[in-house]
Amino acid sequence: MAKDITYDIFPDGLGFYAKCEGNNIGEITFVRVGKDKLIIDHTNVSENFRNENIGLNLLRHVVDLARNQHRKIITMCPFAQAMFCRYSEFDDVRFLNVK
Repeated sequence: MAKDITYDIFPDGLGFYAKCEGNNIGEITFVRVGKDKLIIDHTNVSENFRNENIGLNLLRHVVDLARNQHRKIITMCPFAQAMFCRYSEFDDVRFLNVK
């Protein structure tokens, strides 16, 4: 059964949430570091909505924001880190600390 899920940015601009039928079912949060980086620090999806790509879609919203703002992403959140390793679509925004 298809569910109508919407994604919106937090009022403070430091995360996105997913809603289904008016209920919050997931969120991803980040902090801005300087002019060119974001740190994703938390992702959570309600138990009933796991395995429906909600977390991945939330991550994609942050990635789109980072691309639009010409920022790189540092993943401190284990979920985001795992997705960055699994999907090459995020390679362009991955922060690489090259010395």
